[in-house]
Amino acid sequence: MFNWFFDAFEAIRDFVELGGDVLFLIALTIFLMWMLVFERLAFFRLELNKRRAAIQDAWEGRTERQSWEADQIRERMISEYKMAVRRSLPLVQTLVALCPLLGLLGTVTGMIEVFDVMAVEGSGNPRSMASGVSKATIPTMAGMVGALSGVFWTTYLNRRAAREVEGLEERLAMDR
Repeated sequence: MFNWFFDAFEAIRDFVELGGDVLFLIALTIFLMWMLVFERLAFFRLELNKRRAAIQDAWEGRTERQSWEADQIRERMISEYKMAVRRSLPLVQTLVALCPLLGLLGTVTGMIEVFDVMAVEGSGNPRSMASGVSKATIPTMAGMVGALSGVFWTTYLNRRAAREVEGLEERLAMDR
């Protein structure tokens, strides 16, 4: 019944053994990136409308909306909304950029292993060099896959955040 689970676990374990220790860092980075992406998606779905409605109600509840002071209050409301909407997006972008760099670190450590084997055993033993080559290529692939998976969602979240802030600015500007 749970054979598929054990097979999947063994496949992941073998993959990590082939790729080396840097894969743990890449996996941790990708996991953190995805947790932040899911948090932002949940925020957009569950919390954003409530915040926007509260800001609109507070603005519409003001009797005076024409003075410099009212304009400053409006700007503060928009700024706080923008900060809430964009929270953790720079961190997601940083993690997306970090994935290929960690893949490159895996490449370097794998190639060091290849050169170490070549120095000890000579260049005539391709089997002993194969593990180093896999430790050089698998982290690169994992880092690129992690970055590519995050690029789409980072772009989507940034565009959505900009669209939401612009929409609030337009709603609050209609009363001017």
